[in-house]
Amino acid sequence: MAFKKAIANVLKELIIPELSKIKDEINNVSAKLEFTNKRLDDINLHLVDQSRRIDGLREELSQRIDAVREELTQRIDETNDRINRLYEVIVHRDEHSGLEQKVLDLERDVQKIKIKIAV
Repeated sequence: MAFKKAIANVLKELIIPELSKIKDEINNVSAKLEFTNKRLDDINLHLVDQSRRIDGLREELSQRIDAVREELTQRIDETNDRINRLYEVIVHRDEHSGLEQKVLDLERDVQKIKIKIAV
């Protein structure tokens, strides 16, 4: 029995301090893990907040792009209308020039006929 007690005492002297150290280290690791988890939770909350802000900005930007697109479409339509009116004016000028030349030709022909009749 004395041998069992001696072995038990030796084990207690060697193992119990080691177990105590292991327990302290586990407590230390647990505290660090708890701190790390809290920090990760804080970071996750921050990321969620940033994500919401980005979504809000994305929506605002989308609305602004749509407004600019509508304005540009309206300006393009107005420019197209101006180009169409300008084309009509140019075509009428070309037609006017052609008609003016025909009138001059007719006046010249009438003048020739008058000269022939007068002779």
